[in-house]
Amino acid sequence: MDNSNEPFTKWFVGGELNACYNAVDRHVHGGKGKKVALIHDSPLTQTVQKITYFELLDKVSRLAGALNKLGVRKGDRVVIYMPVVPETIIAMLAVVRLGAIHSVVFGGFAASELALRIEHATPKVVIAASCGVEPGKVINYKQMLNEAIKISSFKPRRCIILERGNIQKSVLNKNMDISWDNALNSSDPHPCVPIKANDPLYILYTSGTTDKPKGVERTVGHLVPVAWSMKAIHGMENDDVWWATSDFGWAVGHTYMCYGPLVCGLTSVLYEGKPIRTPDAGQYFRIIEKYQVNAMFTVPTALRVIKREDPCTIIGKQYDISSIRCLFLAGEHLDHETKMWAEDAFGVPVLNQWWQTETGYPITATCAGLDHNLHPPKLTVGLPFAGYDVRVLSKNGSEAKPNEIGDVVIKLPLPPGTFSTLYKAYSRFCKTYFRRYPGFYDSMDAGYIDEHGYVYITARVDDVINVAGHRISTAAIEDVVMSHPDVTDAAVVGVSEPIKGQTPLCLFIMRQDTNKSESTLAKELVSKVRESIGPIADLHLCVAVKELPRTRSGKACRKLVSKLADDQLFEIPATVENASSFKDIAKALQRIGYARNPPVLL
Repeated sequence: MDNSNEPFTKWFVGGELNACYNAVDRHVHGGKGKKVALIHDSPLTQTVQKITYFELLDKVSRLAGALNKLGVRKGDRVVIYMPVVPETIIAMLAVVRLGAIHSVVFGGFAASELALRIEHATPKVVIAASCGVEPGKVINYKQMLNEAIKISSFKPRRCIILERGNIQKSVLNKNMDISWDNALNSSDPHPCVPIKANDPLYILYTSGTTDKPKGVERTVGHLVPVAWSMKAIHGMENDDVWWATSDFGWAVGHTYMCYGPLVCGLTSVLYEGKPIRTPDAGQYFRIIEKYQVNAMFTVPTALRVIKREDPCTIIGKQYDISSIRCLFLAGEHLDHETKMWAEDAFGVPVLNQWWQTETGYPITATCAGLDHNLHPPKLTVGLPFAGYDVRVLSKNGSEAKPNEIGDVVIKLPLPPGTFSTLYKAYSRFCKTYFRRYPGFYDSMDAGYIDEHGYVYITARVDDVINVAGHRISTAAIEDVVMSHPDVTDAAVVGVSEPIKGQTPLCLFIMRQDTNKSESTLAKELVSKVRESIGPIADLHLCVAVKELPRTRSGKACRKLVSKLADDQLFEIPATVENASSFKDIAKALQRIGYARNPPVLL
């Protein structure tokens, strides 16, 4: 380790490797070429595709050859704009095979958002699909790519387009576009290029807490902890089947849909669909049964929507899911009620983790592969994973006592595999994450550590509200609200209050078959929170809504709801999946005297 320029710590100094070789080539050379690497199941297109490691090597090496013919070399950037299809992973691996750097943009992002990333990453080539598929609609990626290139101040040399002709045929631009099939068929396989362990592997843009995209840069050495985490945290062995439910363009897609399972030589499922509506709430159970999935990684929101549609798992119980050993969750707060429901529905331990795009893999977890207690205290995100020195600090910088809420930080140096810097923003890297608490990485999450060392994340720092001088965790209130049998989902935010500074506001979704009125249920929630937390919580604002605004990764947009209630101007980011929900929420808030002039930009 070279820590002479903290926080720009370097690990595995002098080492070389190639991410693609470790994910594909070495398995083929080791006699596993006939093993299935990827299973793509798409109820949206009603197709199933299985790709062996040998087939993966053939496609990846020939696409790398095509990229090389287009001038892509070591250190160059390639933007990938694709849905959940095997070709996305093939594109990622082909780029890193050359020692180039990929930047995967979530498929379906608006042209303006894609243009921002193209301008910042300055890619020689863009690889995109003609379209993506959502329940009941087709998203025209090619049209948005054309518009993005048109408005971008930087123009890529060429674009490789995966034509999903059975869904939507696109028109290729003669001097710019090359079809995916032509690119592969006209190119020779290209060998792997050795890369230094501290050279960049990829750039992943995230809005984070600033609402301005940040290019998180990860080095090739990331593969070392990610590979170990598959075994140590998730307990995965050579013959196991792994399934992570995410979209590409998020950290989970990189870590646990592409690199993690492939480096470990596993069979991995890619699912192009939703937890419900494609066509029902039994799809997760169907996938587990059909492909004998041994461990699954998903987000709490997915479980909540299944629970809302199939609370007694009448659909789910039609499937034999005896193959699964553990269910792993991350990405947002996991309430106790959903955890208990999921453990009953799936019949296995449901283990919560805490990590961030910046870290790239779990900071804390319950490790199935290290003989941790698989029934840890409720609501914990587990114990610190190897290499992470997790602390909780009070506002004055002193270390908090056990069970005392404060700011969660990580003592430097950060372990290998976390972000090395922000792309083209080195000073922002230092200022954003390391200035507030010198010597520590500031996670910008709030929480506490109990007397046994278990970590609890209560909220983003922005979501800890100050009620008459008392710091109240919105997550703690949400847990109580979610324990009500007539509530299927909820979000609590802080809104302005002239006397106490802030007061909690609860948005809740009512169970469809309840016979209670909104006012009756709201009173019961106020009473329940008062009994469980006490009058200090000061909850008296509760309104029912049809749906909560969430990002594509499942996180509730609490900060935006708070701004909406307080009549603050804001713009809805492209990461919000259901922006139209703000209209319904504005009407609901007006019933209780908030959002009088909702400045929603739709």
